[in-house]
Amino acid sequence: MSTDAEHEPTVSERQGNVLLEVSNTMVRLYKDQFGRGPTSARTQWAGPDVLVCVLEDTFTPAERSLVKLGEHQRLRDTRVFFQYASIDAFCRPVEQITGRTMKAFHSSVDTEANGHALEVFVFHSEGYDGPSRIDRAAT
Repeated sequence: MSTDAEHEPTVSERQGNVLLEVSNTMVRLYKDQFGRGPTSARTQWAGPDVLVCVLEDTFTPAERSLVKLGEHQRLRDTRVFFQYASIDAFCRPVEQITGRTMKAFHSSVDTEANGHALEVFVFHSEGYDGPSRIDRAAT
């Protein structure tokens, strides 16, 4: 007879924990980077090497003011600039959580949809031992 303390997590439980941890990390990161976290974050695998985090309602009050002024492109440019300037902050924790090496990072925000954002992490195949996307950002 086994106890809960002896319970080994299933593959599904481990994957669920990874997804939840990435979502929580993105919420914290948004709060740190932009001063306000999203109201919702969901992370899912999109195949074996792609992780997608969907974040909703990510705009700060100042960013909502830009939307009211019709400054959508300026807001997209600013938001994406900050995200790509912080590749290490976005990618390193995801590499640590997943145990995978980042191949590419994509970040986007839809200013017409109240700050609906996507953070997409593309990993090298399992077993890859070369440089990470983080390493290329530093050069």
